[in-house]
Amino acid sequence: MAVRSFSHFACVDWSGAKTERPDGIAVAVIGPDGPPALLSPKPRWSRADILDWLFRLAESRQDILIGFDLSMALPFVDKQAYFPEWSHSPDNAKDLWSQVDSICSDDPHLSVASFLAHEHPGRHFRHSRDHVGDLFEHGVGRLREVERYQRATKQANSASCFNLVGAAQVGKSSLTGMRMLHRLGSAVPVWPFDPVPDRGPVIVEIYTTVAALAAGLPKGRSKVRDRTGLTSALTKLNTAPPARLRRYDDHSTDALITAAWMKQVAGNPALWAPPAMAEEIAQKEGWTFGVV
Repeated sequence: MAVRSFSHFACVDWSGAKTERPDGIAVAVIGPDGPPALLSPKPRWSRADILDWLFRLAESRQDILIGFDLSMALPFVDKQAYFPEWSHSPDNAKDLWSQVDSICSDDPHLSVASFLAHEHPGRHFRHSRDHVGDLFEHGVGRLREVERYQRATKQANSASCFNLVGAAQVGKSSLTGMRMLHRLGSAVPVWPFDPVPDRGPVIVEIYTTVAALAAGLPKGRSKVRDRTGLTSALTKLNTAPPARLRRYDDHSTDALITAAWMKQVAGNPALWAPPAMAEEIAQKEGWTFGVV
């Protein structure tokens, strides 16, 4: 299959923290020339800022591939429902995005407290050590097909979006991301839910650990927090390091490394048509770009 080209690549290291401007949001962009660079507004990014930035990219029709480090849907295929036993459980990812945003319409900063407190969805989540929904699947929790595949092929030790406990939890960031995607509407296509257009911006789901492993970082120790580690990782990706950063937090370095990795691999047709991604999976759960 033919693969369209992009001139720029961006990684958004996302955050589900309930504050307006979480520490955990970082955005890095790399173009045809030069090293990747952080986009650093003052005082720092909010989720609303990211949404505004995406609308500007859509208006300019820039040929940019944007990776978001979040799960863009919840598990569906394993039980043929996002929320079994609930008559209003949505039937596809975009309806799920709409539902999350609707239930949380009064929650500020694209946060999701109302969704997690809702009497039906809330039953499916592990909220804390002492508050576990009666429909939370014990153990690691329910997984999307791509997460099962990542674990089976040892590409990543993916976590369940229904788990909200611990440093590795991804549930809140994913749900806030769904609110953002719903509000974005059709302005920017989201792969694999939408066809990839011939030009303009496209959004994909990424997992920064996949990029880190490609950059030579060891499993279980994929976070970079100094200039030496960042330079080494980017060199492995045939990319020059940026000028010295104000600080080397893992959100910033994740974004820089992943943007460079996206530039290296986006032309590979296999990444756009992974054999394990059936059409039902694509529309109900999505897929992580780079997992084949």
